[in-house]
Amino acid sequence: MKFLIITAIREFEKNVKDILNQSGVKSFSYHYVKGYKNESDGGSENWFGASHTEIDSVLFAVFIDENFVEEIYRKVEFFNAKQKSFSKIHVSTMNIEKSI
Repeated sequence: MKFLIITAIREFEKNVKDILNQSGVKSFSYHYVKGYKNESDGGSENWFGASHTEIDSVLFAVFIDENFVEEIYRKVEFFNAKQKSFSKIHVSTMNIEKSI
């Protein structure tokens, strides 16, 4: 069994759900989160505001049989390749040693 963590901007929520549904995922959890990007270049001081950006994002947690993982990665790579924006869907996989 594998554990997938998927993050994306909130605008991609439906796309992630479609990818999961089309890849054989039967259930998953998701939660709205704030993405954070530190845009400070370290070379200049910002006197009038924060040097970071918060982005409305979504975080998915998926427990899945490892046979479905590569299909999800292929679909995410295909989706990301079509994007003209800098934002992408991000996927990470962890092994599950034991679960109940």
